[in-house]
Amino acid sequence: MELINQQVLRKDNTVLAITHLSQLLHYVTGFGGFIVPLIIWLTSRNSIEGMDEHGKSVINLQLSMLLYIIISIPAILLLGLGILTLIGVGMLGFILPIVNAVKAANGESPSYFLTIKFI
Repeated sequence: MELINQQVLRKDNTVLAITHLSQLLHYVTGFGGFIVPLIIWLTSRNSIEGMDEHGKSVINLQLSMLLYIIISIPAILLLGLGILTLIGVGMLGFILPIVNAVKAANGESPSYFLTIKFI
């Protein structure tokens, strides 16, 4: 019997947590909160167990936040509702990666609410 394309996935919760925490680069450097998790996900999705699920949820959150920001900029003219949306997006963009990094470190699945499944 011949085994073809057998690949063993390693379990590395630390890399999963770092993927979630790398989203916070927006708050530290002003950029990189989308590119760095994307690079981590694309390079290790086939070698780390659970990376595909976690990486997709991180990218979906970043794309959803970008969409919410784009929608809320014109909404500033409508009674200032866009300002409240921008504040909410900023708070969720800071809190959710930290919560899901802790979940990833404990081996749990990510749960980003209010995200649109693009991927």
